[in-house]
Amino acid sequence: MASERERVAEACRRLAAEGLVLGTSGNVSERTGERIAITPTGGRLTELAAAEITVVDRAGQHVDGPLAATSELALHLAIYDHFDAGAVVHAHPPIGTALACVIDELPLVHYGMLAFGGSVRVAPYATFGSEELAERTVEALRDRNAALMANHGTVNFAANLGTAVENALLLEWTCEVFWRASAVGTPRTLDAGQQQAVLDTVASRRYGTTQEAAP
Repeated sequence: MASERERVAEACRRLAAEGLVLGTSGNVSERTGERIAITPTGGRLTELAAAEITVVDRAGQHVDGPLAATSELALHLAIYDHFDAGAVVHAHPPIGTALACVIDELPLVHYGMLAFGGSVRVAPYATFGSEELAERTVEALRDRNAALMANHGTVNFAANLGTAVENALLLEWTCEVFWRASAVGTPRTLDAGQQQAVLDTVASRRYGTTQEAAP
């Protein structure tokens, strides 16, 4: 799991540099088969090294690493149990967390949110590290890959850690767009037809991939 531990540590440092986590808050994991590389409890994400990353099995039992796994281990395990996830990012970004204190759902105000599967639900509040929080968050993630967590933070998963980190950044950007738009008026949302048109265009134009110029 050396490569996985290095990627988790690097992801933590990037999330800290981008302002999505602060101090020891937030946690990241990557799964390979029945093993999960995950941030340790109490680890400062700005300076985490690969050697400090913990490895557990799918039941949450310690496999390797000098430190105990994050207090949000139950959240990560629940997501891996319920979804086809290769990586999980749980962050405490300022705007996403602020919105999670106020709204019940982040409406689909930008087509980029289709990367999450649509509007983003807010999981009802429960104490951090609890099974109740894990269960409520899994429910909020139904048919989605991102959620806000009431009075707590954000969470998202993806097939790989690189995509999970990029989507965590996208989620915070979307939260800021909604927040700024709401300060001016009532944000417009994309209807089903507009959403489908985006999906069709992405498919036909291979949007987001580099392509050779036409001769």
